[in-house]
Amino acid sequence: MLFNSVDFLIFLPIVFFLYWFAAKGNLKLQNILLLVASYFFYACWDWRFLFLLIFSTVLDYSTGIKMFEAKTKGMKKFWFWLSVGVNLGFLGVFKYYNFFVESMSDALHGMGFEAHFWTLQIILPVGISFYTFHGLSYVIDIYKDKIKPERNFIDYSVFVSFFPLLVAGPIERATHLLPQIQTKRQFNYTQAIDGLRQILWGLFKKIVIADNCAEYANMVFSNSGDFSGSTHLLGVIYFTFQIYGDFSGYSDIALGTARLFGVELLRNFAYPFFSRDTAEYWRRWHISLSSWFRDYLYIPLGGSKGGTWMKVRNTFIIFVVSGFWHGAAWTYVIWGFLNALYIMPSIIFNTNRNNLETVAQGRMFPTLKELYHILATFSLTVFAFIIFRATDMHHAFTYMAELFSPSLFTKPQGIQNYLVWLLVIFFAIEWIGREHKYALERFGMNWPKPLRLSFYLAIVFAIFWFKPVNDVQFIYFQF
Repeated sequence: MLFNSVDFLIFLPIVFFLYWFAAKGNLKLQNILLLVASYFFYACWDWRFLFLLIFSTVLDYSTGIKMFEAKTKGMKKFWFWLSVGVNLGFLGVFKYYNFFVESMSDALHGMGFEAHFWTLQIILPVGISFYTFHGLSYVIDIYKDKIKPERNFIDYSVFVSFFPLLVAGPIERATHLLPQIQTKRQFNYTQAIDGLRQILWGLFKKIVIADNCAEYANMVFSNSGDFSGSTHLLGVIYFTFQIYGDFSGYSDIALGTARLFGVELLRNFAYPFFSRDTAEYWRRWHISLSSWFRDYLYIPLGGSKGGTWMKVRNTFIIFVVSGFWHGAAWTYVIWGFLNALYIMPSIIFNTNRNNLETVAQGRMFPTLKELYHILATFSLTVFAFIIFRATDMHHAFTYMAELFSPSLFTKPQGIQNYLVWLLVIFFAIEWIGREHKYALERFGMNWPKPLRLSFYLAIVFAIFWFKPVNDVQFIYFQF
């Protein structure tokens, strides 16, 4: 079930009504309803993979209790590694098995050997990378004695499978979400209206910005040899806005939907395209994943405590692993490696925490220096996304060669004026709202009510006017 579908438009009000009216004041009944709704939501993709989600939930719930009750350190380790091994095993089989097999076959072929390995003809279970990381953070925190295991199976299951975040995040922590699931919730009108505004902005990002940019970007990347260098540049810029609008749009809808049920999820994006360096960019892009790798990989590897060499090594490890998390292809690995190179100067010279506050905070416009750094960081991001979007490295290098050609200085082909203006409007609203959790949180709140409502209606109109004929799946469902 897609957030941008008619099915979800019907599903959400039904669950909302049952949650606040049929199960009013009964926390246990509300959580059961959320669990049933979440499983139904997931089963709409492919009911067969629902059993994999339930198995993963039962595994982590059980091993968490076993670790806590273990009489010896050895038994505690046994249950911990059983959970980690099975979780990563499932992820490895479904997501990475064919990649490793094909890479091995290619390597042997390059050495003059012919090898034919058996590959799996299966589809990737949607959301497996996200709910696997939910479970892993839970068992790791229990193993490190940071939290105690949850004894209520329903509450734990809701933590893993809460439908707004189930298939594409944010990646939640038990310390943040479980207490909210266990606490009695009362309807808050202000919170609900705020949630609706964030849903509205998320739908605008996804349908009006991402889906329309996708049409042009897909055309250029699929037929790159037919276009000029300037068209290649515009194509990858559009893809950059596509992936941002698509993924941050999903996150906005997820956070807004959770607010309708009295739940606050972790923020996942904080205006990354206004970053002044790569370190700031990665503090603002897919925040829940970046912080997950920081807490569960970078710090256990030694973090920044072992001097410059250890910082450099650990940074490369988390970026390469982060790239590999996105998909079983060398393009993602190299994309991660390239971003590690981008951030290296700030790591080596200890400037990675220079830009912690919002750019031009308290001011309408940035300084020329700030603008330069924003444009430079954005340019590096756009270049890296060529590799991310390409089908393979040969495609990526071909695309780069065609981009950096004399035709780079010609007028792009097939430019759509309406889309340029949509991006200008989108960028302006994001800039004005950059000091808030999402762009519409305070935008227009001082306007007269009729004007503010007209603005919201204009967004609704744009969503329906620019919506593709068929619902377009979110990009991060494939990860």
